[in-house]
Amino acid sequence: MKTHPSELYFYHSPTQLVDKQTLAYAKSISPFVNTIDLSKERLTATQWNMLLVKLNLRAKDLLNRAHPDYQRFIAGKNWDDESWLNILIKSPNLIKAPIASLRNRAILCITPTDILKLNSMHLV
Repeated sequence: MKTHPSELYFYHSPTQLVDKQTLAYAKSISPFVNTIDLSKERLTATQWNMLLVKLNLRAKDLLNRAHPDYQRFIAGKNWDDESWLNILIKSPNLIKAPIASLRNRAILCITPTDILKLNSMHLV
């Protein structure tokens, strides 16, 4: 798939207020924002794995441990790497914050302004 070098990929849940605010910042740092609604579009294990490599995080680092579904179904169990990827695929609603990816870098945007760090990262 051919992409524009300035295209920013924004993985989010549009119902979350922080995601909406972060998207506004995303549009301020890139003229090309490709939004991926995680509640409608299911990423593959390969896509998640590529994002995790860019983020330099583990799958479980993306999850909101305070979410009731996390507490009920995931907490306290031993999961292997493939199982964590499957959790991301099947339960993207558990992701604690939107993810922004630009070129070969990505950031988990805990606060809306975190996305601005992505802009400075690619200038280095």
